[in-house]
Amino acid sequence: MIRNEADHFETRSQFSLRDKTYDYYSLRKLADAGMSGIERLPMCLKVLLENLLRHQGTPSVQPKDIESLASWDGKSGGGTEIAFVPARVLLQDFTGVPGVVDLASMRAAVKRMGGDPQVINPLRPADLVIDHSVQVDAYGSADALEENTRIEMERNRERYFFLKWGQQAFDRFRAVPPGNGIVHQINLEYLAYGVFVEQVNGSQLAYPDTLVGTDSHTTMINGLGVVGWGVGGIEAEAALLGQPIPLLIPDVVGFRLDGEMPVGATATDLVLTATQMLRARGVVGKFVEFFGPGLSSLGLADRATLANMAPEYGATIGFFPIDRTTIEYLRFTGRDADQVDLVEAYCKEQGLYRTEDSPDPIYTDTLKLDLGTVEPCIAGPKRPQDRIKLSESKPAWRKTLAEILGPGDPPLSQKLVDAWISGSDDEKDLDDLTKTVSVGSARGDYELEQGSVVIAAITSCTNTSNPSVMMAAGLLARNAIEKGLNVKPWVKTSLAPGSKVVTEYLRHAGLMGSLEALNFHLVGYGCTTCIGNSGPLPADVSKAVADEEMVVAAVLSGNRNFEARINAQVKANYLASPPL
Repeated sequence: MIRNEADHFETRSQFSLRDKTYDYYSLRKLADAGMSGIERLPMCLKVLLENLLRHQGTPSVQPKDIESLASWDGKSGGGTEIAFVPARVLLQDFTGVPGVVDLASMRAAVKRMGGDPQVINPLRPADLVIDHSVQVDAYGSADALEENTRIEMERNRERYFFLKWGQQAFDRFRAVPPGNGIVHQINLEYLAYGVFVEQVNGSQLAYPDTLVGTDSHTTMINGLGVVGWGVGGIEAEAALLGQPIPLLIPDVVGFRLDGEMPVGATATDLVLTATQMLRARGVVGKFVEFFGPGLSSLGLADRATLANMAPEYGATIGFFPIDRTTIEYLRFTGRDADQVDLVEAYCKEQGLYRTEDSPDPIYTDTLKLDLGTVEPCIAGPKRPQDRIKLSESKPAWRKTLAEILGPGDPPLSQKLVDAWISGSDDEKDLDDLTKTVSVGSARGDYELEQGSVVIAAITSCTNTSNPSVMMAAGLLARNAIEKGLNVKPWVKTSLAPGSKVVTEYLRHAGLMGSLEALNFHLVGYGCTTCIGNSGPLPADVSKAVADEEMVVAAVLSGNRNFEARINAQVKANYLASPPL
């Protein structure tokens, strides 16, 4: 084995790109020295192994840790705990503010003790994106964005002043102002490096971009081939201060994708299908890595959609290896050309680059999906994994409504209820299940029915990062207008894209006007309906729901639909693609 007198694995190597030379810790050199199984490790574990090699010699990394991970054979590593030192930390304003407060408190403490408060700084680069504070108060009008932004600023004035101070006060800390997009989309389009370069003892040291974030859906960046996941505030602060994050060597479940998506099915349909499959298999606390020939047919936005939902299928990460699609996306989003070339060169040198000829890694367990079998679907009424084929949504809804309302008083005939659920339109003696309420409002008189959709929200990083489904929503809106269709007066509509890029391509395609004609006006750039920032229902709808104990529904293109999360008055919530 290649150990020196200090009991280190000597794997430091070099490669050249144009006129520059980079140092790196070579996994191939470790494999050549006898650990031949490294070539078949899952890509995500190779990233962790490089992390251990780079930090060997510190108190948290011992030679046995490297040996345990390098010899991983599909098992969990015998419960071996290893240390992970992320390259950077990603924060959002709800969960990130306490970390900045603690840094400020440490500075105050140092000053009280007579020291220099400027010595307190993050040791790892940190980005905080303000995206969780916008709420859909105004909607359905051209000035909705301006009004919601004004209210957001009033509500959060002190917090935002504090964060602006933090950006100016601390080194290696950046704050992205509100109104720019959702943290994960900005991370995908702008913040992620792919490969870091650090000046170490006069050399340029290259290593993989990795991170932890204070939002559970930090995993969206896994779609770009970056290992990272959501952590609690204490762990994030420890990472900011250069401390390693302990974790057991994980099981890695391989999810094989074959074929291509059929016409009419969307990335949302794919992710809801995969979520149901992975939840059924059981991947809590495990890594999931996608592999197989089907990867080549998935664009980066589709991969990011699947990676985003890792918390919903229970995995720590949902990882896609770096390949040609990744490199094309980095170029497409305007990254520096030298940086993109570095990502490609480093990953090929390190064995972290997937090609069509790459052998399948060894996994703890595998499952597979033929992309050609994916069909339109929704998920609900309160869990992301409860997938419903769109063709079966009517009986599924009737069954849900019957369960919510219960047997009634006097009890309804189960035979009658079963017949109604299965599709019978006989409404005899089903008053509670089929009742309607007449409502008068400034938007016109209407009848609210059991199951009326009162919130329709194109929202959240999961789907609004994906041009294919956003364009599909715009095309559907255009075609609906041509056929004389319009939105019902009781529906609260909203469009909250992942970033400003979305509104730009919708405008360039001439589709923004069609969405606005159906009252899907821009309401803000941030995490809105999905996190419960849907705002109140219209007063007349709210009163009718409360007075008559109506069961109403929300449909959103988000990632979570837990009971009472979307809106306290809405009992049934369904995840769907933006066009649905």
